[in-house]
Amino acid sequence: MEEATRTVATGLDDLIGIKNKNATSTTTTMTVEDTTAYATSPTSVTLVPAPNTTTTLDSMVLTPTSSTWKKLPASQKSIRTVNPIRAIVDPIARNIKTGEQRGDGKDHISLALGDPTVGGNLKVCPEAITALVEAAETNPHCAGYINACGTLQARNAIAKHHSYQAHDAVIGPDNVIVANGCSGALELALTALLDTHSTLLVPQPGFPLYQVIAESHGANVAHYRLDPEDDWKIDMDHLEEQFQNHSDVRAIVVNNPSNPTGCVFSESCLVNLLEFANKHQIPIVADEVYGDLVFGSTEFIPMAKMAARLGRRVPVITASGLAKQFLLPGWRVGWITFHDNVAGSLKEVEAGAKSLAQVILGASHLAQSVIPKLLSQSTIEWRENLRHTLERQATFICSRLQECPGLHIFSPKGAMYAMVKIDTNVFLDDVDSDIKFSMKLLEEENIFVLPGSAFGAKNMFRIVFCSGEPLLEVAVERISNFCRRHQK
Repeated sequence: MEEATRTVATGLDDLIGIKNKNATSTTTTMTVEDTTAYATSPTSVTLVPAPNTTTTLDSMVLTPTSSTWKKLPASQKSIRTVNPIRAIVDPIARNIKTGEQRGDGKDHISLALGDPTVGGNLKVCPEAITALVEAAETNPHCAGYINACGTLQARNAIAKHHSYQAHDAVIGPDNVIVANGCSGALELALTALLDTHSTLLVPQPGFPLYQVIAESHGANVAHYRLDPEDDWKIDMDHLEEQFQNHSDVRAIVVNNPSNPTGCVFSESCLVNLLEFANKHQIPIVADEVYGDLVFGSTEFIPMAKMAARLGRRVPVITASGLAKQFLLPGWRVGWITFHDNVAGSLKEVEAGAKSLAQVILGASHLAQSVIPKLLSQSTIEWRENLRHTLERQATFICSRLQECPGLHIFSPKGAMYAMVKIDTNVFLDDVDSDIKFSMKLLEEENIFVLPGSAFGAKNMFRIVFCSGEPLLEVAVERISNFCRRHQK
């Protein structure tokens, strides 16, 4: 039989279990006789030439010795990683169509997606584009690898932004990790804190990601209530009850300003939380990705700042990023900052998070290059304008929705969301729950809102008010028509 002339590296010998006794150097020449002569057991894999082809190694195929491969199991962590929002939202979202597809001309309007760029009316901070282009054109190192925790320039800027000198709470670049978005930052922080069977306290209603991350690690989640009738304040009695009813509580997550409620916690609320954390000696993970996006006279007080004012007794891990405050969700730039207490309680957790950061090297070098500019004084006016725009749009849609029969609006004080309560006694049976309401609203009016059940708030739905007023006007009109049509 004609000898195959392909020469291959000797490493292939061990891979396929074939030894060519004629090999005399660092390469091996195979013949077809060689590839067929060593099929000596029913469990071996045989190299055979493909039919009707030239007998070179390139034309050979692996012939399986068994008719079927065994099923390969997924890891237990991947099986535990389940986002509860998907089971609720996906069946609704499948019905999204264009107005042309529907035949009624009602184009789809989403008040569900927490991406501030979707409407196109909110423009990215120009400083971000300028800084990015400048870095790409003038700094050739922006294409290279960086420290697993982020560039020194970015970490310096973040540390300065989250330092509170008046309260002797200054952190440095070594207390910062730049991550792949705020979600990636939360993943780092919670992974460094949690073990199998430990417990994480999370808000309800709240962002589902905290639960997804915790449960993926085999940890338990205990939800503490936010009271909608009291400005979404934390029910401290329920929080205490949840702590007492669960073992090995490792941390409490606080989202301020809040997704999905739009609430902003007052100074007294933060003091109560810090007293609780100090009493039980558990750290606070403060998700502050919406930061200064607050309306009117409302004041945003960072948790780490309040902890410093109270004597740095409670360790705080702050998660934030560029996605919401600078309208850059797709750039995937987030970070965590470590604000330890006077006892140094976070030392090992911080070291653990830095080890975990080496698995995935955070945000891209180029994207990180904009952080110093965006956190500087030069963007204050732009940020102020963004706040005013969001506040105006929130006031517009909330005031209009308040006129709809059967709906009660919880006016937001920050972020980009508002919760709407459905009075099921007002409506017919076909919309007597938040899920039915959302499905029917999409079906009849092509308006997509997120059912409150996705956040642990039954008979409510969440709206996003990032779109411009003309689009919000159309959305409100359709929702109003829907409510009146289904009113008893």
